Amino acid sequence: MIDQIYVEEALLDHPRARAIMQRFPDASVTTCARYGEIFNRRAQNFRLQKISPALILAEKFSGHVLPSPPEYAIGGDLNYYFSHMLNCVYDCRYCFLQGMYQSAHYVVFVNYEDFIQAIVDKIRAAGDASAHFFSGYDCDSLALDPVTGFVKEFLPLFRDHPQALLELRTKSTQIRSLLDLEPIPNCIVAYSFTPAEIAEAIEYKAPPVSKRLQALQRLQVRGWRIGLRFDPLIYQEGVSEQYERLFTQVFAAVDSALLHSVSLGSFRLPKAYYRSLARLYPDEVLFASPLEETGDGMVTYRDRIREDLLSFCRDALLKYIPEDKFFPCEPL
Repeated sequence: MIDQIYVEEALLDHPRARAIMQRFPDASVTTCARYGEIFNRRAQNFRLQKISPALILAEKFSGHVLPSPPEYAIGGDLNYYFSHMLNCVYDCRYCFLQGMYQSAHYVVFVNYEDFIQAIVDKIRAAGDASAHFFSGYDCDSLALDPVTGFVKEFLPLFRDHPQALLELRTKSTQIRSLLDLEPIPNCIVAYSFTPAEIAEAIEYKAPPVSKRLQALQRLQVRGWRIGLRFDPLIYQEGVSEQYERLFTQVFAAVDSALLHSVSLGSFRLPKAYYRSLARLYPDEVLFASPLEETGDGMVTYRDRIREDLLSFCRDALLKYIPEDKFFPCEPL
C-alpha cells in the first residue's frame, strides 16, 4: 500500500512514528526537516501522485483545533474541526482537497497528545455550551485507522468528556477499532452517501454504497450512533429517482433509534479549487455540468437546478426522519 515514507528528522524516535513505519517494512524511508518540503513543493503532479501516494509523518505545532465551517453544524453551540491527517485515500472527483492541496501524499501528524490537549482546552472554555468536534474535514476519519490508530487514541478523551460530541465522518469499512470498543453516546459515526450510479462513476477507490451500509449496520448492532451525510448532492439526468432509491435503501438499513442526524448539501467549491480540479480532470463529466459562479466566489449548480434538487431531497428525507434530526448545510 505504501512504498515511500517521508519522516521529519525530529520524529525518527517518536514511538507513534516508529510504529507506523514498522507496518511497512519494505517501504523506502527518507527524512526531511519539515513535511512542507515534500508536501508543498511546486509543480507537483497530483494525478500522478494519486496512483501511489507516499506517507509523510509530521508534527503539527499550531492550529490543532479550528472553528468548523458553518455548514458542518449539527446542533452544537460551538463547532470545531481537527485534522490528524491531510488528504484522503479515496479519489472522489468532487472533493475539495484535490483543489486545495498541490500534493496527493498523505500527511499524518503523529503528535496526538497536542491535539487532545487542544480539544480539552476548548471543552473547558465552552463551559455550559455544547461543543462539537469534527474529524474528517481534511481526510476520511477511518480509512487509514488501522495504520494511524486514531480511534483508540481519541475515543477515551470523549468518553471522559461526555458533554462534548465527536463526529467521525467517513465512507470507510475500516471499523474494527470501533467494533472492539464499547460505544459512547457522544460519538457519531457519520457516513457519506451518493446514489450508487454516481458513486460508481466519480467516487473512485471508495467502498460501494452497499459495503458502506453493511459497515453501518454492523456499527448499529454494536450500539454506535449513526449520522447520514448526503453532501454533496450531485446532479445528472434522472437524479431524483436515483436519490429516491438511495433514501429507500439507506433507511431500510438504519435503526432510527440510533440515528443522530441527517445533513444535506449541494455541490459547491471555491472558484480557485474548482479551476484546479477542472484542470486536473478536463474530461470529467462532473465539470461539464450546469455550474456557475456565485457572488461569493463559489461554484455550484445553477439556482433552479440546485434549489429543485435540495427541495426534492429535503421533502423525501422528511418522510423518514423528524425535522429535529435534519440539518441542511445551506438555507432551503
